[in-house]
Amino acid sequence: MMPEETTFGFRDVPLREKQGLVDEVFHTVARRYDLMNDLMSGGLHRIWKDATVAWLSPPRRGGPYRVLDLAGGTGDVATRIVERSDGHAEVTVADINGSMLAVGRERAEKRGLPIRFVEANAESLPFPDARFDACTIAFGIRNVPRIDVALKEIHRVLRHGGRFLCLEFSAASVPVLDRLYDNYSFRVIPLIGQIVAGDRESYQYLVESIRMFPNQEQFAARIRDAGFERVSYRNLSGGIAAIHSGWKL
Repeated sequence: MMPEETTFGFRDVPLREKQGLVDEVFHTVARRYDLMNDLMSGGLHRIWKDATVAWLSPPRRGGPYRVLDLAGGTGDVATRIVERSDGHAEVTVADINGSMLAVGRERAEKRGLPIRFVEANAESLPFPDARFDACTIAFGIRNVPRIDVALKEIHRVLRHGGRFLCLEFSAASVPVLDRLYDNYSFRVIPLIGQIVAGDRESYQYLVESIRMFPNQEQFAARIRDAGFERVSYRNLSGGIAAIHSGWKL
């Protein structure tokens, strides 16, 4: 039986209500998404996204290379994939939030990038089995109400031999660093959100959601449970973030 409650930051909320609450946060921050990530990571998210796409290493030639960038509404990671593949990769961005997609679509059109944008729920993807060669998700999986359902959907839409890469805030592995980051997260980020964006609550939720997310080993186990093999991860910046990798074999 599915749980009737889940977490929204530090609060327990009815499962059916979480998606609406998360949607409201991202409707609010969509136009300030880059600022949000700069605040959350001290600007490091740009380097972390580069590292994720470098690990994916999309091919620059050969047959079609189809990538699903999940919860990637603003097209930040998708743009990097297209550029690193010299335009060879066929990238579809799927996001449940229309405001985020609008930002991404506008940016892609301005730059002339061939990225497809689709409004979709990660727990019920509107794509056939074995459609994609790779799936990426950056800072999105922790906002999904039923993470294990989404992981199984990602596994379903990947072809045999396909790869999953997930970039997410994680558990700092350096004792002093974890205390410093906790202090910064809870004392500074919501305050800056209030001053810069006039929105303390959204930033408070985002900080809390990071703390509620499973650590590196726990999340790796859940990826394996979804059917992925050769699961591994790389810590970034002392474990403040981590990239998880899994293969459909």
